[in-house]
Amino acid sequence: MKIIYDVIKKPLFTEKGMDIKERENKVLIEVNPGSNKHEIKKAVEDIFKVKIEKVATINEKGKMKKFGKSAGRTPDRKKAVITLKEGEKLDFIEGV
Repeated sequence: MKIIYDVIKKPLFTEKGMDIKERENKVLIEVNPGSNKHEIKKAVEDIFKVKIEKVATINEKGKMKKFGKSAGRTPDRKKAVITLKEGEKLDFIEGV
């Protein structure tokens, strides 16, 4: 079992993330690539004191980028789409 503070990296503030937060009560979070859905659910519930209905994960492969003459690659990352239960609210900017 991992330490719960190592599972969550940061919240993702994107246009799509803000849209699904307002319409569907879902939150986007970047998580540790080695963590699974059970660890993500437990970490979010323990840290933010909210009830979670569902966790969906998305693995993104890094893109190839050119930096002048040399080529590089952006890092791989894993995102979690967390569906909160009815009546629950999680707001990173204004606090919990």
